[in-house]
Amino acid sequence: MSDSVFGRAAEPLVIDVWSDVVCPFCYLGHAVLGAAVEQFPHGSAVEIRYHSFQLNPAFPVGEATLADDYLAQQYGMPKAQIAGSHAQLAARGAQAGLDYRFEDAQMINTLDAHRMIHLAKAHGRETAMVERLFKAEFTDGLNLADHTVLADLAAELGLDRTEAATALRTGAYEKDIRADLAQARQLGISGVPFFVFDNKRAVSGAQPVETFRKALDVTWQDRATQPA
Repeated sequence: MSDSVFGRAAEPLVIDVWSDVVCPFCYLGHAVLGAAVEQFPHGSAVEIRYHSFQLNPAFPVGEATLADDYLAQQYGMPKAQIAGSHAQLAARGAQAGLDYRFEDAQMINTLDAHRMIHLAKAHGRETAMVERLFKAEFTDGLNLADHTVLADLAAELGLDRTEAATALRTGAYEKDIRADLAQARQLGISGVPFFVFDNKRAVSGAQPVETFRKALDVTWQDRATQPA
């Protein structure tokens, strides 16, 4: 991974994360990474940056359907198989403090939700927005394709609701989102969550907290051995 992708690595220790708000493993990965950073002795020196990724970019913009119905129809998955997979993930999520309610989760085109993340980033509220969107999708069962819902969530976090509504109406941050997607293609990212530590090492998937701690520890040790 070259410096040209992210820019020159410098303090703080940077973790670049590609994720999508309708990805349940991304929600779990986000929570477990947060726990690892909290355990990390140098956690205050860690910066997490989020990048847009779309699992289902062909899904019609503005529409929504129950995610379970979509999986059954699109991939021919039996409802029992879907329920079993969800039960396992919900159990892992509960251990990380997450409340998955898959029966209410909705499949959408996430482009507008990513606009809200970029808007929040511009106001220093990126992580809070990522977390709120995940909770809205997997616990609250909200329709994140609805501009009113998205603008309300922005206002809930203290952002200007009118600015959020305007960003949605005008298709703001399109260039930033496309840049994130292009970086993902450049790095060969085909699935999320995907984590890059200090532009040097990658972790793919919602791994156990120990995996993230090891990546943090080794990345920090790398810095210690680098010439000043």
